[in-house]
Amino acid sequence: MDFGTSCWHSYQQGCQREWLVTNGIGGYASLSLICSNNRRYHGLLISASVPPTKRQLFLANVLEDMDFEDGSTVSLSSFKTAGGYVNSGFTHLQRVEYNYLPEFVYSYKDVFIKKKISMKQGDNTVIVQYEIRNGNKDAVLRLTPLVNNRDHHYISRSNNLKFSVRHDSKAICISGNGESEIRLLVDGGEFKSYNDCYFYDMFYEVERERGLDSTEDHFIPGCFSIKIKPWETKKVSFIATTETYDLDSLNVLRVIQSEEERLKELLNRAGLQNELCRSLVLAADNFIVYRKSTNSKTVIAGYPWFTDWGRDTMIAFSGLTLATGRYGDAKDILLTFSKYVNHGLIPNMFPDDGEEPAYNSVDAALWYFEAVYSYLSYTEDYTFIKENIYSCLKDICNYFIKGTIYDIKMTEDGLVTAGNENTQLTWMDAKVGDWIVTPRHGKAVEINALWYNALIIMSGLAERFGDLDIYSALAAKTKESFIKEFWNEKDQCLYDVINSNGKDADIRPNQILAIGLSFPVIDGCKAKKILNKVWEELYTPYGLRSLSSANKEYKGIYCGNPLERDGAYHQGTVWTWPLGRFIRAYILVNGGTEQARRNALEFIKPFTDHVKNGGMGSISEIFDGDNPHYPRGCFAQAWSVSEILRAAVEDIGIDQLGQRINY
Repeated sequence: MDFGTSCWHSYQQGCQREWLVTNGIGGYASLSLICSNNRRYHGLLISASVPPTKRQLFLANVLEDMDFEDGSTVSLSSFKTAGGYVNSGFTHLQRVEYNYLPEFVYSYKDVFIKKKISMKQGDNTVIVQYEIRNGNKDAVLRLTPLVNNRDHHYISRSNNLKFSVRHDSKAICISGNGESEIRLLVDGGEFKSYNDCYFYDMFYEVERERGLDSTEDHFIPGCFSIKIKPWETKKVSFIATTETYDLDSLNVLRVIQSEEERLKELLNRAGLQNELCRSLVLAADNFIVYRKSTNSKTVIAGYPWFTDWGRDTMIAFSGLTLATGRYGDAKDILLTFSKYVNHGLIPNMFPDDGEEPAYNSVDAALWYFEAVYSYLSYTEDYTFIKENIYSCLKDICNYFIKGTIYDIKMTEDGLVTAGNENTQLTWMDAKVGDWIVTPRHGKAVEINALWYNALIIMSGLAERFGDLDIYSALAAKTKESFIKEFWNEKDQCLYDVINSNGKDADIRPNQILAIGLSFPVIDGCKAKKILNKVWEELYTPYGLRSLSSANKEYKGIYCGNPLERDGAYHQGTVWTWPLGRFIRAYILVNGGTEQARRNALEFIKPFTDHVKNGGMGSISEIFDGDNPHYPRGCFAQAWSVSEILRAAVEDIGIDQLGQRINY
């Protein structure tokens, strides 16, 4: 992806896009397109000291200035302060190329500066490589690091920033505010220390919009100066790390080259030709990370603030690992979760301080069956499933049938009920204090669609493995009860949830799972009516609204303070991930024909624009329900990326269609 000056005519416009570089263990670097800090989560080095968590901001940014022999100075940095001052270094930004790694090209008179940013895989290390093609004057490049040391969720003020600075051979070591220290190294750079120096009042516009503290200070330990002769071309590497190895041994060019080669190999492995799909293959890589506590791969739910969650991992599983050809990672994830099945549930969250995993999800375990079935569809590795996973699947079914924690149990009619008035166990789990925004305890429609899907999958496995099939008859009973209880004759669709309060007729996207899983519980004319209802009332170009706009509780804009945002989260806000299952349902309802797949391309096309306009190369977590459906939440979300990629590859077969139509 290439970007030019039309994307940053103003500071505000330049902040609308964000880039992301990750290190495979939960750490990341991320700034706006013009390399400004526009949210508390922006920075050049956010480390993950307990992979993939305990993420801390160590390096917010580097101020870049050039001094010339005639006394003139130019700043290449872009930032805004709380007082309204804007530093407009972006006016010298000529071009941004985002091909594997972000590269920024600046020009000032007869000087060109290129900047490329990379992280070292498996390390909390960021590298900023500069190439300066100087003009006809002696010049000095000054690099001024803005240092911090805080949890990436919080904000620092100068009175909290107490650091000590020392020299360690070539590196500058800065410690304070915690156990870790950051080391800085600039090859060929002369470091000048500053005493008690701070960058005050950096302003984060996104945090102001979110109703949170939006001003922060950073520590300035000093600056690095690099002399450049007239007409000289010089490469300069800025390294920042929390690792303890010898920085002299770090081959910067090799690290960058290795990362680009690694990303190219991921594209080759996936074997996809469609441009959008190739972007999403690279985006998928950001989410698959190493977890130290389980010594295995896991899935980051979203950047910049989420960690790994069981539900998100299972929903994102197929698109991230199978559609991309990463079968080894898929196997690793399935095996890891099998080891932590407890009470018939898989962990919704792995804590990092020695506590037991959290199991407060009814759907994560049921999505696990869909993940297993998808894995088998791609690999036919039945031996692995039989020897390592099948007993866990049986365990989950037995617990659901007999009953388990959080009031999760199958009732006499074969349907599953879960939770009570005080719990939120489905994906629509927004809760503020004692206020449950979307109460969905009881028999939720997608939970029972997933339950039927799981029973059919288990029936097939039992038959293949020569085991007693207790699941087929139970699935038939569940299907009969599902149609009887959930069909809403008045609205010609499905009820959302059934409990002691009655049958909830709110039109929500959850019902699409009844016709969009591997084994739909509804078919025929009813399936078509469900599809049409969801299409008519919930569909937008970037996903499905979480509540019909005709509902009096509908919230069309997701913004404001945490209370306001949580109140809109599942009350009209658009979610991308259910669109993947809508696409599958559309194709199935329309007979699985090539024409149906061609038509379904229209549901994919809007993302060819979005991947260039939000989190570059990725798909946002959510969007406003109202036009123009502004992207909100995390700018890169695992299940958004995965479900669009999965639907494009598995359901539409986008590369095959692409050979015959202009797309």
